[in-house]
Amino acid sequence: MIDWEILLDIAKRLAEIGSQEREIPPVFEVEPFKHYFKKDGTLKYGELDEYDGKFARREILTRYLLVNVVLDQGPDIIGVRELLKNVTTSLYRQEIRIFHRPLDFFKELGISIDEILSKHESIKEIRAEDWARENKSSPSRYNLFFAQSMRGIISTKQVLDYAIHRWGVPLCVPLLLEKDLESQHKISPQPLIDYIESYSSAEIMAQQLKDNERYGLGSAIGDKACHLFAKLYVSIFRLVKHKTEDNGWTGFSYEVPFDSNAGRVLFRTGFLLELASLMDYENWNVIQKGKGKGGVDYIRVTNIRDKKATGIPHNSEIFNDYLYVVQEYLKMGKPRAVKIQRVPNLLIYKLHQDGYKYSVADFDDGLMYVGTNYCYNHDEPKCEDCPLNDICRGYNEDEELIKKYRT
Repeated sequence: MIDWEILLDIAKRLAEIGSQEREIPPVFEVEPFKHYFKKDGTLKYGELDEYDGKFARREILTRYLLVNVVLDQGPDIIGVRELLKNVTTSLYRQEIRIFHRPLDFFKELGISIDEILSKHESIKEIRAEDWARENKSSPSRYNLFFAQSMRGIISTKQVLDYAIHRWGVPLCVPLLLEKDLESQHKISPQPLIDYIESYSSAEIMAQQLKDNERYGLGSAIGDKACHLFAKLYVSIFRLVKHKTEDNGWTGFSYEVPFDSNAGRVLFRTGFLLELASLMDYENWNVIQKGKGKGGVDYIRVTNIRDKKATGIPHNSEIFNDYLYVVQEYLKMGKPRAVKIQRVPNLLIYKLHQDGYKYSVADFDDGLMYVGTNYCYNHDEPKCEDCPLNDICRGYNEDEELIKKYRT
């Protein structure tokens, strides 16, 4: 039997932490966009629709965030965001305005690649030792370049593949939207925004970022990155223009961007084990015996998608609430069962009913904060200092959840 009080308690604690420890890409530090922000780093919302060249500021920021989430699939969030910030600033100083003129990235591909390489080396010098210490690895293994393989995302040394696939593909989306408008003899100061807000919910938009036949990024982006974009666009930077009163574009109208940090924290605290058994996760290949570093069991977080929580009767109040959230906010039609990755949406909705104005972004930022500062991906996390230690099953009841599993 699922203990919903435990799940609500974990969700509330994570959302509280996330609302106080928000992880925001340092866009205000990107030199060509500094005038979009006040001195304290907050956006000048009253000026978002002012033109910067032939596009609105809102559009340019949205393009930047799209590239940001694709690159964010790399192994070090801080390093990845520094790389994008520093490369963007350097290219703009050379009048290579890749977010105003995406074609510039390809026209000056040699310079673009040289800047990616040189800025990567600078960041490696600063970040490698801290990263290695946190991940029990070697500084020499620090690498922000990554590619897609049968085993998922892996490090690569081929910067051309990385640059074209990870930078070039998201830059092509607004470029193609512009070309399509031109073919119809139309212009818009915000083609990317018009496109993404054409969908009835942020969740559908997130799925179409990857899957759309014409504009989808395909293998250049993962489900986690698609939902990270929804989080940044809707909740963090609050860039929504046309849909501000629409239930499909609220703070719980998109799924949590599940990554290894999220999976690790939710597994160790017992959150995931309230929704299905260890045997279920093994049968689903979410838990892979002996496949983790050092021969421990590996949790493949991406395999949780579309898996169904067990033991929730269709005639229960909790299922009816889930039904309402999926249909009214995610706009995904009538569900037949409760999907595990959508339980956080249900919990945030329930907290809203109790007067707590948290969002999926707060929940996710709580996961990120705990996962990167305490719940390390090895057998010696900082449990004694962790703000969740009093409600964590791994810390209080079952140490194997910490010692035996990796993400």
